[in-house]
Amino acid sequence: MAHNLISRARKDTLPLTVVEAAAQDKWRRGLLKAGRDWLDRTGFSGNSGSWTVMPGRNGNADRAVFVVGADTDMWSWSTLAARLPAGSYAITGRLSKARADDAALGWGLAAYEFTRYRKPRISRPDLVWPANADQRHVRQMLDATALLRDLINTPAEDLGPAELAGEARKVGRKHKANVRVTTGEALLKANYPMIHMVGRASDDAPRLIDMRWGTRGPRVTLVGKGVCFDTGGLDLKPAAGMLRMKKDMGGAAHALALGQLIMAAKLPVRLRVLIGAVENAVAGNAYRPWDVLQTRKGITVENANTDAEGRLVIGDCLAEASREKPDVLLDFATLTGAARVAVGTEIAAVFANDDKLYMDLEKHGTANADPVWRLPLHGPYRRLLDSKVADISSASDGPFGGAITAALFLKEFVDDDVPWAHFDIMAWNMGNRPGRPTGGEANGLRAAFAMIQERFGR
Repeated sequence: MAHNLISRARKDTLPLTVVEAAAQDKWRRGLLKAGRDWLDRTGFSGNSGSWTVMPGRNGNADRAVFVVGADTDMWSWSTLAARLPAGSYAITGRLSKARADDAALGWGLAAYEFTRYRKPRISRPDLVWPANADQRHVRQMLDATALLRDLINTPAEDLGPAELAGEARKVGRKHKANVRVTTGEALLKANYPMIHMVGRASDDAPRLIDMRWGTRGPRVTLVGKGVCFDTGGLDLKPAAGMLRMKKDMGGAAHALALGQLIMAAKLPVRLRVLIGAVENAVAGNAYRPWDVLQTRKGITVENANTDAEGRLVIGDCLAEASREKPDVLLDFATLTGAARVAVGTEIAAVFANDDKLYMDLEKHGTANADPVWRLPLHGPYRRLLDSKVADISSASDGPFGGAITAALFLKEFVDDDVPWAHFDIMAWNMGNRPGRPTGGEANGLRAAFAMIQERFGR
């Protein structure tokens, strides 16, 4: 990602004065009368988030002013970067580390643009690195977010299971991780039958991507849903439902980006990333409703609907992940519309079998403008997954609680003694805002990394 953060001031660099909203009256009184008159004439409110560019004696821009408050987060800085005139700016004074990181990260994300198929169209001003910012961490987060967004934004013609495996190999090579890819019929020999069955109808063979890094320390395992395109299978989606299905590998993008963050930060952990990469296509050999599937876990699954394929792919990955008893297991998936109904598109719905794990995710989500919200693993709803012919049905036949029953299905593949959290995410911005353009988006990435860093960092 081309960051709009620079190491030193240039000739065109203007000072950027940061004013606390609670102290803005005092700051205003300290200005010369000409400055106060300018603020009055331009309607400067002094509320948190307000900004202005003040003129000097020669009439040219002399400095910019930005008012911050308790509600100022990284996206506030993205908005400022999108509104200020072209040029470059340097924050005067010293921000707290948290605020300096927010400023740099928000400013950097304001410059993100997906340009694989066209030339850039936006231009943002530059910012001299804030004095107290953790430059290494911010760069790593910008790079990981750009990776995640680029993967989700790339259409399936250019990012099928083969290409997704290639992207995982690139990340692995960069950080000297071992990446093993099991493809096609080899999945059956290796006992990943659900991944194979979901993806077998595509001419781009299904794959299990298995990345390992680190030889000592706690085990951190990440699982991602890598459905590179979802037609719905034989339970075919309508055209409107298929429109954004290139993003159905958003969970895989999150797992790769989070893995990249962990490796770049050199956290002392044994990292494993497992991704089931498939295309849910329609062909003569497509799996069918009410087929009974074998699983890596050893239980049988009656397939309720071929458009509920993601949980099948993740199930085999979770069963393998649980085998090693990781200290924390996280899975990411664009799994259910029910979760979007419950929490909207901007919040990651999280299910967890461990209260402390969820509380840590929530704490770091709040601190990093990356909101999560817990939905219940309500045990009595397990009966909605009962099958008359198999150990479990892949989905409830009722219209309610779809996110919960999907999470309960996944829970069947996770050992009870493994701390686990499941992220049911949108992974997509529906509208265009500074720092958050329409398209692929990170939901829970910053919260999850901060939690892992706090638990297992040096």
